[in-house]
Amino acid sequence: MPRIDHAAELRALVAVRGHPFDRTAFDRLFEGMAGISATMVDQPAAALLMTPEGMADFDVLVLYDMPGVDFAAAEDRPGLLQPSAALKDGMRRLLGAGKGVVALHHALAGWPTWDEYGDWLGGRFLYKPGLVRGEPRPDSGYRHDITHTLRPVAPHPVTAGLPDSFTLTDELYLAETFESDIIPLLRSDHAFDDRGFWSAAAAVNGRMFDNEGWVHPPGSNIVGWVKRALASPLVYLQPGDGPSVYDDPNYRRLVENAIRWAASPEALDWARSG
Repeated sequence: MPRIDHAAELRALVAVRGHPFDRTAFDRLFEGMAGISATMVDQPAAALLMTPEGMADFDVLVLYDMPGVDFAAAEDRPGLLQPSAALKDGMRRLLGAGKGVVALHHALAGWPTWDEYGDWLGGRFLYKPGLVRGEPRPDSGYRHDITHTLRPVAPHPVTAGLPDSFTLTDELYLAETFESDIIPLLRSDHAFDDRGFWSAAAAVNGRMFDNEGWVHPPGSNIVGWVKRALASPLVYLQPGDGPSVYDDPNYRRLVENAIRWAASPEALDWARSG
């Protein structure tokens, strides 16, 4: 597990748990980042640190967690949990203070009952049909092992040093993206329609790789973005399901760039300017 080096240039708190992942391989993602130290903290303990006081010794918060979803519910899976009042207050204060955030992959499904959380991240992955910004929406779609090409759409520090296009084999989402609230960084050449995705609700109720009877409107092909979350800069990157992606040099550069930018004075000034 990464250790905090207090002499390091940047210190990242990495919140995990709520979705299976290969910890050893995920750890390697951070080991190669010179000048960045990271420590993984599992939920629900990580939530206790998501305050200005708890994050005082960290420069950036990395979300690779999926809290608020109970896959072991007795019926109507998954169960949806409410965040505590303390967490909601702490997170509002943290973002109001300008702490940078990098959210990865399944973090988009976290806290489905907490509307502000989705607004801060810039989208929603739904494991069951629900309301999104007051409108009824179907459950989201997933598909593993999709080989697709990603292209940076505009110059930005998060995409600096990446080629004009690169290929990943990864899990993709057909989910809610709040395009009017975000600045796109990356687009995928995959077709984001329900013919090529499986129903998340079917999967958690025992029908993996099933989309029979499931209808979802076409989604966005934006798979990376930046936005303001209160007074904080936030980066969301949809890639990141497993070891083959963690080990990809372009993905590593992307995540490292995101951490460095989200923790930078320039990003903070940009977030506060909005």
